[in-house]
Amino acid sequence: MPPRAKYTREEITEIALGIVAESGVESLNARSLAEAMGTSTRPIFTAFRNMEELESAVRESAMKVFGQFAEKETPDMPAFKQVGIQMITFAKEKPKLFRLLFMKEQDHTFNFEGMFSSMLGVTADKCIEYIMNDYSLSKEDAMTLFRHVWIFTYGIGVLLSSNICLFSENEISDMLSVQFRSMLIMIKSSHAAK
Repeated sequence: MPPRAKYTREEITEIALGIVAESGVESLNARSLAEAMGTSTRPIFTAFRNMEELESAVRESAMKVFGQFAEKETPDMPAFKQVGIQMITFAKEKPKLFRLLFMKEQDHTFNFEGMFSSMLGVTADKCIEYIMNDYSLSKEDAMTLFRHVWIFTYGIGVLLSSNICLFSENEISDMLSVQFRSMLIMIKSSHAAK
């Protein structure tokens, strides 16, 4: 019978997440993780088959952290804008986790709908629901609005997480509002023109 692991899968994942949050995913390897745990690499490979499986667990854990940011509520702000603001806040406060989740080169390219369902998860579904309910849009129109505003928001997140550009909270809020209103007007006017 193999010896009982000193660390659980969850504990190893949390330590690995800490390494990634502080130093980036490129710093995560069996040796650096074992050093952070104060053990040999054995407990890592007792809990995980390989480093790819561990990185997948770290990615899932990072997505939960992102979900916690996305769920924060700001009074007197539309729900969909709150999600955008929190995504940008996540990029500012957890830049290495943002890069892990949203800037890592993929094995294959998705169309937007594929990325939406495989990478954005429950948070994106909530956003579509908010848009449909708050602005009386069809699911198709809500998806169009979401796609354009998400890409814009993503761009701001990339600029911030990469230390390329710095925006104040007011600038970010104004930019998101203008982009959202512009897209909403475009969508509604295209229906009126028909």
